[in-house]
Amino acid sequence: MPRPVSDRIMTMKLPLSKDNFATIISVYAPTMTNPDENKDAFYNLLASLLSGIPRTDKLLLIGDFNVRIGRDNDKWPMFIGKHEIVKCNSNGELLLAQCSEFELIVTNIMFKQDGRKTTWMHPRFGHWHMIDFIITRCRDKMDLHSTRAIREANCWTDHEMLRSKVAFRI
Repeated sequence: MPRPVSDRIMTMKLPLSKDNFATIISVYAPTMTNPDENKDAFYNLLASLLSGIPRTDKLLLIGDFNVRIGRDNDKWPMFIGKHEIVKCNSNGELLLAQCSEFELIVTNIMFKQDGRKTTWMHPRFGHWHMIDFIITRCRDKMDLHSTRAIREANCWTDHEMLRSKVAFRI
């Protein structure tokens, strides 16, 4: 059963077997225009939630993070791949710091998905951006076989649907 944590975070725990679970956290992070206090409160709450998840649980952290994490693979080699398309912004630094603290990896940029990475088009400038992510524990990255935007999905949102093929190893 989904459980709301705040107006920006909800979580759900799914049984995989008798003693194994997957925890899914869905987020809608503050945008760049939000005050720093709101961003800090969001990431502090997320950190508190992440620290309470058993290490044995599989973890999927998904949602609209409203960040650009960039392609600085040298600075964050364990947490991002080499297939990002833009530079990092300050919100991206907040997310990557959280990934570093909890040993999480951003799966979107692990895979070379030309034309299938971006999920949102800026309404004023018409540029596509990757701001929605699927994140998992570094140790479980082999459980995810691909992550890509699905352009054909007809949803009532200005974002493209993001899909990951997952096969949890228990």
